[in-house]
Amino acid sequence: MAISETELRDLVLALDGVTEKPHFDRAAFKVKRNFATLAPDKSTVNLLLLPEEQELRCELHPDGFTPVPNKWGERGWTIMSLDGVDIDVASSAIEAAWLNGK
Repeated sequence: MAISETELRDLVLALDGVTEKPHFDRAAFKVKRNFATLAPDKSTVNLLLLPEEQELRCELHPDGFTPVPNKWGERGWTIMSLDGVDIDVASSAIEAAWLNGK
């Protein structure tokens, strides 16, 4: 059920126009704006989802998604646990975040 950091990076960097840069202690993935940031321990990634996307993903996959616990989370930023999702669920969420970052 889990995906690896390598699989995550492959999914993200395969999307059109994505660059990777440091963002504080994280790796950030950007198109026009950051849409994903990988935690230093590489076990979670924060994704830029719309609030309604966040709500649905958290409801459907509670082991894989949780809102970021602050004002950013209220805006849709969502923590995705690499241990809590499979490749298809991760790919769908990453693509949604990428579209939101365009």
